[in-house]
Amino acid sequence: MTQGTIFDIKKFAIHDGPGIRTTIFLKGCPMNCWWCHNPEGQRPEPESMAGGPGDTGPITVGALMSVGQVMAEIEKDLLFYDESGGGVTFSGGEPLLQPDFLAAVLAQCRRQGIHTALDTTGHAPADIMARIAPLVDLFLYDLKLLDDAHHRKYTGVSNDRLLANLRHLVRTGREVIIRFPLIPHINDTSDHLGKMKHFLQELGLRRIDLLPYHDIHRQKFHRLGHPDRLGDLAPPEADVIDRVKADLARDGFALTVGG
Repeated sequence: MTQGTIFDIKKFAIHDGPGIRTTIFLKGCPMNCWWCHNPEGQRPEPESMAGGPGDTGPITVGALMSVGQVMAEIEKDLLFYDESGGGVTFSGGEPLLQPDFLAAVLAQCRRQGIHTALDTTGHAPADIMARIAPLVDLFLYDLKLLDDAHHRKYTGVSNDRLLANLRHLVRTGREVIIRFPLIPHINDTSDHLGKMKHFLQELGLRRIDLLPYHDIHRQKFHRLGHPDRLGDLAPPEADVIDRVKADLARDGFALTVGG
């Protein structure tokens, strides 16, 4: 029986693709982003996390679930998908780290006519991406930094693989929305934004989810015992977000703030 390690299931999600959705969070990620909002999804195995407000003690993050168990959760909300044009989004962590489980659930969704979205870093071997891509209706593709040295510094990995996979998805006609986390002093400069716009224009991609940094990660890092390398970095000011929005809109990008 194919099983996957899941660390959360979010019902009635409205920022993870069109309509009302169920978001399934798969554990494990090849990146270690300084601003990661879901650091409890980085390690592939279940782990202990110190309790937060309302918890009586440490909690275990992550549990094995079968394809049937996940589908049972998804099927509870079929009516909402039908009425809103929604569906299921697979997020993480990085779902492509569990390709057998992901493929099995995606295939079952396809058989039942459920719209699927994949929120992905794109950092996976090309053969895994090629295997999964035909089962996905919409890719929510994270694009953080174009400079490879900066990408290595702030995420722990090169961006070569994810850029190659993105180009392949575009060539094969997959539907892609770019998700761009706006991190002050790291990727919000005019130089980087200009390079990103040029890169996306060359690919013919015009849809962007702008995700302004917020510091929700801070308490999670503390509970997991992770160092917070961003220190007291504050979220971007409203005028900075407005500047970036206007800049992208001037060049014809269709922009959504917050997904």
